[in-house]
Amino acid sequence: MSGPCPPADVPSVLVAEDEAPQRAALLAMLGEAWPQLERILDCADGVEALQAVAAQRPRVAFLDIRMPGVSGLDVARAVVAYGGEVVFTTAYDEYAIGAFEAGALDYLLKPVQPARLARTVARLRERLAQPDGPALQERIDALEARLRPRDGRLVRWISASVGDSVRMIGVDDVLFFQARDKYVRVVSGDGEAMIRTPLKELLAGLDPEVFWQVHRGVVVRVAAIDRVHRDELGKWRLQLRGHAQTLPVSAAFVHRFRGM
Repeated sequence: MSGPCPPADVPSVLVAEDEAPQRAALLAMLGEAWPQLERILDCADGVEALQAVAAQRPRVAFLDIRMPGVSGLDVARAVVAYGGEVVFTTAYDEYAIGAFEAGALDYLLKPVQPARLARTVARLRERLAQPDGPALQERIDALEARLRPRDGRLVRWISASVGDSVRMIGVDDVLFFQARDKYVRVVSGDGEAMIRTPLKELLAGLDPEVFWQVHRGVVVRVAAIDRVHRDELGKWRLQLRGHAQTLPVSAAFVHRFRGM
């Protein structure tokens, strides 16, 4: 979208929800609860949301915490990096809701109710003049830690077909995963293999402190990253330690490398 940014008391707002009916309902209710809004960014998934955040820098984001490919937590970090406010939408039960409340993050329980949204909008309008900044980043990290799957649900081994045999690859040996057509390339320190498991399914079972998604089709071990740089075409590339190949980094994920 183009044109001048709206005044501070009429912020741009992003809504990211991968379920179209729920997204449409939230957009309609938001229009009723906050009629002064001049610009709402409508995003169907986390990748689209990250791209919109990088391009538009919305002051407020309503984010589904669980979206395919890129989670609402990842998008939230990008929003907060620009001084924005975050509200999560969630279908979690009471136990998980406690984690949101402990983290002092606002949330909307699905299905979103108009009265609850109206209260959230009122709080947002009060907070916009005093963004939380780094403190909110810390609460997002704490929330992610509380909602992370137990160790037993994390991927520990990758089974890959190699010719007529099956190779077992320990996830601790994996340097990066790269989507290739209908397959995912698994590269470790001593070789590589192809698997059929979609990248978004792998992400759900990987520790987010160990593996980062840096591109729609690339997930990399953080400890293996040497540097990130722009190539001759101005595109971001990632270099691994002791590995000749460079990997693409999309603009939507560059915020991960601030301060590296």
